[in-house]
Amino acid sequence: MTSRATSVRPRPRVVRHLLVGLTVALVATLTPTGTTTPAQAAPVLLSQGRSTTASSTENAGTPAAAAVDGNTGTRWSSAFSDPQWLQVDLGARATITQVTLAWEAAYGRAFQLQTSDNGSTWTTIYSTTTGTGGTQNLAVSGAGRYVRMYGTARGTGYGYSLWEFQVYGESGGTGEPPVDTTDPRNPNLGPNTFVFDPSTPTSTIQSRLNTIFTQQETNQFGPQRYAVLFKPGTYTADVNLGFFTQVAGLGMSPDDVNLNGHVRAEAFWFGGNATQNFWRAAENLSVTLPAGQTVERWAVSQAAPYRRMHLRGAQNQIQLWNGGDGWSSGGLMADTRIDGLVVSGSQQQWYSRNSEFGNGWTGSVWNMVFQGVNGAPAPSFPNPSHTVIPQTPQVREKPFLYVDGTGEYRVFVPALRTNSTGTSWYNKTPAGSSISLSQFYVVQPGTSAATINAALAQGRHLLFTPGVHRVTEPIQVNRADTVVLGLGLATIQADNGAVGMRVADVDGVKVAGIMFEAGTTNSPVLMEVGPSGSSASHATNPTSLHDVFFRIGGPHVGKATNTLTVNSDNVIGDHMWLWRADHAASGVPTGWTLNTADTGLTVNGDNVTMYGLFVEHYQKYQTIWNGNGGRTYFYQNELPYDPPNQAAWMNGSTRGYAAYKVADSVTSHQAFGLGSYSYFNVNPAVVEERAFEVPNNPNVRFTNMVTVSLGGVGTINRVINNAGGTANAANQQVYLTTYP
Repeated sequence: MTSRATSVRPRPRVVRHLLVGLTVALVATLTPTGTTTPAQAAPVLLSQGRSTTASSTENAGTPAAAAVDGNTGTRWSSAFSDPQWLQVDLGARATITQVTLAWEAAYGRAFQLQTSDNGSTWTTIYSTTTGTGGTQNLAVSGAGRYVRMYGTARGTGYGYSLWEFQVYGESGGTGEPPVDTTDPRNPNLGPNTFVFDPSTPTSTIQSRLNTIFTQQETNQFGPQRYAVLFKPGTYTADVNLGFFTQVAGLGMSPDDVNLNGHVRAEAFWFGGNATQNFWRAAENLSVTLPAGQTVERWAVSQAAPYRRMHLRGAQNQIQLWNGGDGWSSGGLMADTRIDGLVVSGSQQQWYSRNSEFGNGWTGSVWNMVFQGVNGAPAPSFPNPSHTVIPQTPQVREKPFLYVDGTGEYRVFVPALRTNSTGTSWYNKTPAGSSISLSQFYVVQPGTSAATINAALAQGRHLLFTPGVHRVTEPIQVNRADTVVLGLGLATIQADNGAVGMRVADVDGVKVAGIMFEAGTTNSPVLMEVGPSGSSASHATNPTSLHDVFFRIGGPHVGKATNTLTVNSDNVIGDHMWLWRADHAASGVPTGWTLNTADTGLTVNGDNVTMYGLFVEHYQKYQTIWNGNGGRTYFYQNELPYDPPNQAAWMNGSTRGYAAYKVADSVTSHQAFGLGSYSYFNVNPAVVEERAFEVPNNPNVRFTNMVTVSLGGVGTINRVINNAGGTANAANQQVYLTTYP
């Protein structure tokens, strides 16, 4: 893992005194004629503590929020390039009368002050090309919800750096501005979405792909996000995917877009080890390999879906590892056709759902699960460790963006399928409904949760553009059948202890392609589906979560007590990774008392189904299941690496917490293909008593489980309850096929 190195440069010995604001209250001054001037109220400081975003940060120690925290000893600083900007969301539209800029030694020589009602269309209210730094108290006249400093020329060789950015004025009385409509033929998908059509020169396409990959190959914790989209047609391109990059076709079928070349993920940046190849996606494309080549490589681990893809050619194979060097550690293949062979190699665990393998599958390590897959190997767990489930009982495929024959952008929402096998599209017409993008609010980074909620209240769906979207209050999805779709692994960061998203107890909400990030102030939960006590049945139209990922720590020290809580009944989870960070960006610490998080997934609703569930490194139960009728198909878990000692990780008198806990009150539950691994590298003497803890009830059934002591570092004493052997240095893998 790498990040931008911290720059070393001179700092002032004494922090400049900052003019916090005007101190004049209700005063009267005598004019030369002896008359009295009416008293004037001082303008109000509107910006302190508000949500901020920036074009870049120099390093983790100089975040955007430091410029509005009221602390003259902390600062925001940017990368060493032009242009750069710092933006504050005031929470409501306001009249702006003064802006104070307290520059550090690195200042802006040319910059503008700008306002906006929506965070995307800006009005300049002040401009200079002769800035001198220091503390500038600038009288301005303008209005808006957002205010930003937009720098175009630096005064030094460093970046832009502000001790404080203060906005004064009067708020209230203007209300929320109307939400912009979306042009479905020419939508603004953000500066980090690149759309190509067959007329685009091949060299232009390849240059853009290469530029993105060069930036993103090792950019595991940066804020950059990208989506590369291809309109229907045929292209020649080599797509090598780095971090936080999505490549997708804009056809109704994967075969509407054919890439002659590759769509690949490799791990040469990490010495061939693909166990950190996270956060990337390939979707809705067909691929024809170059002449004479027969191998595609998709060497990934968590949060890297290969979905709705078609690898053409029966002679070809796709390798799920780097090929000859290093490990890979878990992934998803769904609604996909591979004409040839799938080779798992050193891939440790994998979940394949509703796919078609023309020449089958070869390979196994610990936990390979196949569900509704035509061409799956024979069931044989644990040798080899193949769990095969013939059908998928109820699933909805992920919604996707496409362009119709008239050039209009639309979102297709696949219908529910019952007891299904194979893909939803190959040699068939997919069932579902189509929504014009004119019915979506396209969310740009910097848009406040209040504006997003206003759009939702107007009946709009949401399309999040690539970037980090910071919120200080929950996004509230209240309307049945709302679609929330992200491009480029769009990330919602919950700041100031906020909840990132709450979904009401309604039918048919779809949340897809979104990552949730914990902020530095502890959040009670990052996402909640249904309020506590939800009880309505959604059996005929469940809410579904597709490629929804969660991260606590990594780019900064994040904190959240709970990560995802599902209170509604009949919810479907379709590929999720809930991760408390075990490593982080350079200079960002992780550890037992730093990036804290009790629980990954809590299920309180009945008849909830999870397909492809990954939950890792939480400090108490990884997963708690309190509802009846739950089902999990494939579960991958690593326990926390960092308990400092056994006393710090005790559940009452029990050593450690189970990776998957089914509450004693539950009377029916099923789970298939589960793995839990220990790697207690801080203190290898730590023991987990059992990986899976369930009530003893004939209707609570677990099938095909494995526990692993990774490298023999740490011990899992039992597989489930008091059954199964001990995984430790002497016996690193333990298998159990059924319980009870």
